[in-house]
Amino acid sequence: MLVAARVAVLGAGSWGTALALLLARNGHDVRLWGHDPEEVAPLCRERENRRYLPGVPFPVRLNAGADLIEALAGVELALVAVPSHAYGATLARLRPLLPATAGFAWATKGLEHGSGRFLHEVTLEALGRDRSAAVISGPSFAVEVARGLPTAVTVAAWDVEHARRVATVLHGSNLRAYTSSDVIGVELGGAVKNVLAIAAGIADGLGFGANARAALITRGLAEMVRLGVAVGGQRETFMGLAGIGDLVLTCTDDQSRNRRFGLAIGRGDSAEAASAAIGQVVEGAATVREIRRLARRHGVELPITEQVDAVLYHGQSPRRAVENLLARDPKPEGV
Repeated sequence: MLVAARVAVLGAGSWGTALALLLARNGHDVRLWGHDPEEVAPLCRERENRRYLPGVPFPVRLNAGADLIEALAGVELALVAVPSHAYGATLARLRPLLPATAGFAWATKGLEHGSGRFLHEVTLEALGRDRSAAVISGPSFAVEVARGLPTAVTVAAWDVEHARRVATVLHGSNLRAYTSSDVIGVELGGAVKNVLAIAAGIADGLGFGANARAALITRGLAEMVRLGVAVGGQRETFMGLAGIGDLVLTCTDDQSRNRRFGLAIGRGDSAEAASAAIGQVVEGAATVREIRRLARRHGVELPITEQVDAVLYHGQSPRRAVENLLARDPKPEGV
């Protein structure tokens, strides 16, 4: 058990800040790092991330800064929570500075942009196989974690003891952390659910109602399971927090950026306008292309994902995309 551990959280957006707040409240000494000094300066001055999490003051044990050397000095755990497009570059900067004895974890959801690689593959390449590493995922809106509302997540690692150590650091009065050895399944669930949340948002933006939303969530889960098992995930993982738990959360609540993005498109906005209005990274918009490439490599059919891709990148109208899904031939539900 790690008591009063030194933890560096890399990524000062909403999710990174929420995790830093949680860890500091758990009694750990936390350094929150952001890459842009101009964006980090107000966090240091105001002791609060007013841009993303206004009204939530930093605990005494939480300090922010833009000096990566200082952030990583002497830490026992480094936790990366940057958007997926910045993940590889962040690890490249971190690699020469991370203490040899420090553990590593990431709370980034998605696949590497351009290559479609899982983030554990990026991690192994950057940090080597000797470094203990874990992924954190599950139904966890940053605002609710920051405010101390009850939350549960999954921590997955091939090194079960490391998963337990990370879970212990996260576990507190308002957050329950479960462990898993299914790194691939947990990663895939966190990536696919963002694409499916866009689909649910589009359907709701079109005014198609609760029946359509429930159908999209259910058949979306079937897509997640098909692809997840094909790439080496465990079926039961997708029935848990990192699968259906995160899927239901992001498809049904407007705190989800991916769902709001889909809502705007369903109501007639362009993808560019929808993204600009949200003002933060919409992971599913980039991940959909990587998920499709992954599915093609493994010969897996993903009808909902394919229609989201068609709307975002191939000029398909949202209404036509839903019609295409409804026009598919009847088939057994378990397929």
